[in-house]
Amino acid sequence: MSVAIETNELSRHFEEKVAVDRITLAIPESTVFGFLGPNGAGKTTTVRMLAGLISPTSGDATVAGIPLTGNLKRLRGSVGLLTESPGLYDQLTAFQNLFFFGKLYGLSSSGAKSQIEKYLKILELWDVRDQRAGTFSKGMRQKVAIARALLHEPGIIFLDEPTSGLDPAAARSLRDLIKSLRADGRTIFLTTHNLPEAEDLCDQIAIMKGSILMMGAQTEVRNRSAKCRVRLTFASDPSVWLKPLRLFDFVTEAEMRESSIEVVLDDPKIRNPILIRALAAEGANLYAVEVVQKRLEEIYLSLIGNANGAQVETGELSH
Repeated sequence: MSVAIETNELSRHFEEKVAVDRITLAIPESTVFGFLGPNGAGKTTTVRMLAGLISPTSGDATVAGIPLTGNLKRLRGSVGLLTESPGLYDQLTAFQNLFFFGKLYGLSSSGAKSQIEKYLKILELWDVRDQRAGTFSKGMRQKVAIARALLHEPGIIFLDEPTSGLDPAAARSLRDLIKSLRADGRTIFLTTHNLPEAEDLCDQIAIMKGSILMMGAQTEVRNRSAKCRVRLTFASDPSVWLKPLRLFDFVTEAEMRESSIEVVLDDPKIRNPILIRALAAEGANLYAVEVVQKRLEEIYLSLIGNANGAQVETGELSH
C-alpha cells in the first residue's frame, strides 16, 4: 500500500518551547489516522506543518508525494484542511464563502457551484446557503468549514476536531461522511479528543504528548500492554471464587462484575487454560471465559498519566 504521509524526525520549536519533538510517521493511503493527545500536545502544530502552513524546525516530511521543502502551493492544493477554529468571512453568505475559496483552489465557476451544492446538501446547509456566515451557530460554521476543506476533492484531508460544536445527529452524519471518504480512497488525518469517535473511525492511531507515546493499528495498540482483562462467568454465585482467584501469582486483580468476575493477568492464551483447569478441578461451574478488549480510553489515560508524572517508554508499533 502506498504511503500518503511520511515524516522523519519532524520537530517544531517556538523559542525555548518544543511543541513537536522528532515524530516519525508513515500513514498509508485510504486510511483514517487518529492523532490523539491532550491540549498542548502538539497536534495542531503537526497539522499546520503537514499542511504547509508553518515550517518545521528540523526533520522532514512528504505529503501526497510532495516534500515540505518543495512546492508549497502545490502541496496546499493537494490537501484539504479543517482548522481548529474555522475562519469564515462573516459578511459573506455560506455560498459566497465557499465560492471564494473554490476559486482560490482553481475551480471553474461552474465547478465551484457544483461542488458547493454537493457538499452543502451532504452537510444539510443547502437551504441556508444565502444566509450570512456571521449569523450561523458554531456548529453551522463548522459545517461550512468542512465543506470548504472538501470542495477541491483532495486526496488527503486534515480534520482538526471536526465534530466540535456539532449536535449528536450532525456529528454522526459527519462520521458517516468520513467513512465514505475513506471508502473513496481518501486519507483522513484526524485529531480528536473524542475517544469513542476515534475507536469508531480510525484504522491507525498515534497517542502524542510532544512526542509519540504509542502508535499503530488499533488492535496493536490495544494489545500493547502486557496486562489483559478476562471475564469469568459462573452458573451460580461467583463470589466464592473471588479469594481463590486472587491466590494465583499471575492474577494481579480480581473484582466482582455482577454475575461474573473480572481478572487482570498477562498473556491470556497461556494463563486462561491454567485458570480453567484449576477452577474445574475445584468444582467451579464456570461456563464462559471472555477476553475483555481494552478500551482506547483506558490506554490513552494510562499513557498520558504516565507522561505527566514520569518518563514513558515510547512504543512505536509496526504498520
